[in-house]
Amino acid sequence: MVTEYIDTATPVGSARVVSAPGVSVSAATVRNEMACLEHEGYLAQPHTSAGRIPTDKGYRFFVDQLIGQPSLEPGQYHQVREFFAHAHGELEQILHATSSLLSRLTDQAAVVVGPPHDVATIRSIQLVAMNRRTALLVWVCSNGSVDRRTLELATETDDDTLGAASAYLMHHLLGRSLASPGVVPACGDPAVDSLVGAALASMCQAEEVEQIFVGGASRMANAFLAVDTVRAVLAILEEQYVVVSLLRDVISRGLTVSIGAENTLAPLEQCAVVVARYQGEGSQVGSLGILGPTRMNYPQALAAVAIVGERLGCYLSEG
Repeated sequence: MVTEYIDTATPVGSARVVSAPGVSVSAATVRNEMACLEHEGYLAQPHTSAGRIPTDKGYRFFVDQLIGQPSLEPGQYHQVREFFAHAHGELEQILHATSSLLSRLTDQAAVVVGPPHDVATIRSIQLVAMNRRTALLVWVCSNGSVDRRTLELATETDDDTLGAASAYLMHHLLGRSLASPGVVPACGDPAVDSLVGAALASMCQAEEVEQIFVGGASRMANAFLAVDTVRAVLAILEEQYVVVSLLRDVISRGLTVSIGAENTLAPLEQCAVVVARYQGEGSQVGSLGILGPTRMNYPQALAAVAIVGERLGCYLSEG
């Protein structure tokens, strides 16, 4: 019955249940069973002459009864595999494209939360001259992120000094945590030490926040009939901290799916959230999920989130 309602978005009556393949009982028996399920809170009747629709409790029972790991259709699985086989670019580009991929697979709004700085280590760091009084500091982290800062230099600096400072930074920072790189001792060359100090100060000022990437908000909006609900959900998707907190809350409760009133945010009482963690280099570094109405295709949603999360983690580990 849940599957029928998800497919049609119309209340399901006893006649439709009786006509379903594998059902060999009378309409009267179905009506009695539906009345019992309504009494127990699994179904609701929008109005007297209508069929029934699942409640949050009904959806929860349905999701909990899904046996094994749901799988994507072959065409969708091929789409995921091709996406990561040809993915390239900086981490932010990859995560944004991944959110769009997940939205296309599920026809819902998709969210990808980037890895936090405190789990990343420094893979490379370089100072590049822009002119004799300005340098570009570029560093690459183990989570695939690339960051850059412009340094205004106190004195004119040549390429040899920039090269020496880059090598000194690499020697002392390679493999260290970006969140706490530690102390870099002075090398004794005033010009190099000045550059190293400026670079470290700039890196410490880098924002240590998790980036979020939202794809397909318009797809999700089309799934709701109430304009007020659409506005409320879109407003939430615009709040980075709220979105991160939402996914964290679902994961912290040991859930992969949060349905209706299970969501701690009142505007999401008509929504379902499906989430998963993704890994990089063997450790959990980020999360991703989809947001849509409670009447969503849960098997497909669970499969898409799980498979995209797994492939994203593999991509980051190999990259």
